[in-house]
This record gives sequence, C-alpha cells and structure tokens, in this order.
Amino acid sequence: MTTPRVALLGTGIMGRGMARNIVAAGIPLTVWNRTRGKAEGLGAEVAETPGEAVRGASVLVTILADGAATEKAVRDASPAAGTVWLQQATVGIDGCARLADLADELGLVYVDAPVLGTKGPAEAGQLTVLASGPDEAREAVTPVLDAVGAKTLWLGAAGNGSRLKLVANSWVLTVVEGVAEALTLSTALGLDPQSFLDVIKGSATDSPYVQLKGAAMLGGELEAQFPLWGAAKDARLIEEAATEAGVELALIAGARRHFERAEAEGHGDLDMAATYLSH
Repeated sequence: MTTPRVALLGTGIMGRGMARNIVAAGIPLTVWNRTRGKAEGLGAEVAETPGEAVRGASVLVTILADGAATEKAVRDASPAAGTVWLQQATVGIDGCARLADLADELGLVYVDAPVLGTKGPAEAGQLTVLASGPDEAREAVTPVLDAVGAKTLWLGAAGNGSRLKLVANSWVLTVVEGVAEALTLSTALGLDPQSFLDVIKGSATDSPYVQLKGAAMLGGELEAQFPLWGAAKDARLIEEAATEAGVELALIAGARRHFERAEAEGHGDLDMAATYLSH
C-alpha cells in the first residue's frame, strides 16, 4: 500500500492528536490552522495558508469547527483535481451534502468520515471512524484512518457516516444531560449528589462514561475534551436532521436548550459536562 502525502486542515482539540498520530505512523504531513500557534509542535510541516498545505498532497483531511469553516478552507486551498478529501468533522446531513457538491465542483474524491471520540481518544489514536464514500478511495485513506483510529466502519455511500454520527451523538448528548439533571435533582432534594453515582455504580444502568462525566461535573474538572459549544452545535444538527426525517426528539430538544443556555452564560469553551453549571 502506497504511503500518501497528507494535508490536514484544522489542528484544534481533535486535529492536534490526529496530526501527531499521522506523523507517528510515518506519513508525510503538512498542517494548517487559522491560529498558527495551534499547528506548531506536532512534528508536521506547518503551512501559512490552506493552499500551501495541500500542495503535493494526495489526501486532504479536514477536521474543522463546522461545515461553513470547512467549505471556506477547502475553497481557499483549491486542491488539485483527483485529490481524495477525507472530511472528518461533524457537519450534519445538509452540510455533508453541500461539501459533497463542493467536491464535485473541484474534482475531488469525497470521503465522509466523521469520528467518534473526544480529546483523549484522538491523542491515543483510538477514535472510531464512520467512513462512507467510494470503494476506490479506501486504499488511499486507509493508512490515515489506521493512524488516527482503533476501528473504521465503512457504511456505504458518502453521507452515511454523517448520518450515523448524528445518531451516535444523540445518545452521547442525552447521557450527558441526563447525568447533569440527576445530579441537580439530588442536590435539590437535599442529597449529596455523589450518592447518585454511588447507587448506580456497577449496575445495569451504569457505564464508565456516566461515572466519568459525573465526576467531572462534581469535581469541576471541565477542561474541554469535547467543548460545550460543539455539543450545542451538534444538538442543533441532530434536531434539524430529525425534523427533516419527520421524527420528534424531545430529549435532544431539551438538551440543546440547556447547552445553549450554558454557552450563553460563558461556558462554551469548557467541556460539554459544563451543562451542569447552568442547571
């Protein structure tokens, strides 16, 4: 299998860990980020512009904040026709379709491949990749996916990865909001909120994620693993997709309101567990 030359646009919370793992796998990598300082110290070449980053690359990876930022960066980059575009951010169904149209316009091979995981798994190369796109693109992107993830699921036509990402995130956001509400109710009823985590620990209703996020909420350990502004954005994307599909998601609607309230209160750059602060 030929080792590709890769350009990565976006070295934020997720992109930094992904970039380090691509470099560690021996794959030539050039990175670009709007704030240059966040692109430095990763072992990769640092480009001043998206166009400089993609020069000579056969695979373009994007892991930016949203669909609009992704579209702008790729238009600015204007990769060579035939470049395989591995789009790994959560952009929603409509956003994914717009980026697929952009790929057609520029003559790129589009692979929709959002990831499941947060800062820790990204740094450890333990992400789960939800890949979708043409079969002929698999060989080109497999070295990159193997470097950043522990598991890749190929899901058919481009767009299915984004669909499954919204489904998975609907569950994650519901769990986070559910933990926040249970802890809040415990306090309101005169209980030590830790007692909720203790009583479910090890039971069928427990999970490592519940304990992890619950401990973060109670301990105030809210450094962003997945930022709250991103959770609010994803909740909106999930609601939009559900509405278009004719499905009502009451739990996600409630979670979205709480995430947005916490963001308005100034907690957007903290971990999504900071929703607890606004209850």
